[in-house]
Amino acid sequence: MKFTYYLEKISGVSIYPIISLLLFVAFFIIVTLWVIRTDKQTIEYIENLPLENDK
Repeated sequence: MKFTYYLEKISGVSIYPIISLLLFVAFFIIVTLWVIRTDKQTIEYIENLPLENDK
């Protein structure tokens, strides 16, 4: 039996792909807005973190 056979037997299963798409789009928009609104000094600090040798 194929996996889709079992999915057809579950009632309301078609809502899960819609929910996951909405979560992905919301996360993508939030991250994009954060990157646009963050000041340049913070971005430079974050990008230089792996290069620092402070212990």
